[in-house]
Amino acid sequence: MSYLDNVLFAIILVLGFGYFYSNIKKIIRNINLGTAINRKDNSKARWKNMAMIALGQSKMVKRPVAGFLHIIVYVGFIIINVELLEIIIDGLFGTHRVFAFLGTFYNVLIGSFEILALLVLVAVFTFWTRRNIIKLKRFANKDLAGSPKKDANYILYFEVVLMSLFLLMNASDLHLQNIPGGFSHFIKAGSFPISHFIEPLFNGTSNELVMLLNEFFWWLHIIGILIFMNYLYFSKHLHILLAFPNTYFADLNPKGQLNNLESVTNEVKLMMDPNADPYAVTPANENAVPSKFGASDIQDLNWVQLMNAYTCTECGRCTSACPANITGKKLSPRKIMMATRDRIEEVGKNIDANKGVFMPDNKSLLNDYITPEELWACTSCNACVEECPVNISPLSIIIDMRRYLVMEQSAAPTPINAMMTNIENNGAPWQYNQQDRLNWKNEI
Repeated sequence: MSYLDNVLFAIILVLGFGYFYSNIKKIIRNINLGTAINRKDNSKARWKNMAMIALGQSKMVKRPVAGFLHIIVYVGFIIINVELLEIIIDGLFGTHRVFAFLGTFYNVLIGSFEILALLVLVAVFTFWTRRNIIKLKRFANKDLAGSPKKDANYILYFEVVLMSLFLLMNASDLHLQNIPGGFSHFIKAGSFPISHFIEPLFNGTSNELVMLLNEFFWWLHIIGILIFMNYLYFSKHLHILLAFPNTYFADLNPKGQLNNLESVTNEVKLMMDPNADPYAVTPANENAVPSKFGASDIQDLNWVQLMNAYTCTECGRCTSACPANITGKKLSPRKIMMATRDRIEEVGKNIDANKGVFMPDNKSLLNDYITPEELWACTSCNACVEECPVNISPLSIIIDMRRYLVMEQSAAPTPINAMMTNIENNGAPWQYNQQDRLNWKNEI
């Protein structure tokens, strides 16, 4: 590599990582639009969650076929990043296979990379077949119509191109390594269990042309990785990065345990305290502003819920397990998360367009993105939370939005309003007076 090539490589690298950094800053800014919530408790359990679920893929393997294939692609992704380190050093300093001094270990490493690259190609082909030929129900759902379906395929095509370039790069490198007497800077280094089957394609080609092709594959591979890295921001594959913090900051409470609104809890405590003066002004409440109950837009949700939306893999496991969706209701937990992310992005673009200030746009998450019909179809069973491979909780968003409908708009469906009226008047969901509850036994 010439000095000019090194400079060009450094410029491409700075542009690639610079754009990536700017997008990460936007994501962090958008997540911080949510309200505060304390998720710093029980760090031991949180680290275990992250290790088991994000790193160990423990929830993925509940569906063995998809789980096993995903692990292959996941390990392949990690391997690409290890290999990327050598490419960056070679590109910046004009070296060739800078880690070759590791000897046998390096050979094993490169050999492992190649086997994984082949397995990734097999896994990607299987994923593509499941989505586009077999058309599994959870991938053929209307939630994924249009750009989400295209996005999933784009990622698969990206992975095919990157792995193919890696193998072609190694095959051309191997061909030049095997030239009697040596050729240019191509030293014997690495083990090539897969690309040695590709290497004969270069037989009969001039050494100079093979070297040119090698450089072409090398440049395309690194540029492809940088493009893929920056495409993550616009893709569901952002979970590659966010799965780790998302599982760490996940709710550790037992499933089914709902949080209480602090303002309501304090009000009830005040009512139950016979010595409390409800009109007394204390430092804690002298500047208190009545809080908004529930959530109607993304600014009302907490930051963990917004991170959940960005982390969603769109795999559809939540929707395929949702009893409401199975019975034909409009609710789809996957769509809840996708709609939330779309609204976050819309608000973020609004802020960017208005120099860091959000200008009201007469839209909200409720009604414009998620309808009350979807929210009230939920049975609160937690099936979606249990199924999610990265510990996302669509239910928490549904509950907060239902709270807004009930407590701010008094917009609960008639049967629910009747039930709450009965609880208030009769101490039970039924319309019968407490004294009349056992009258049924007289009819036997």
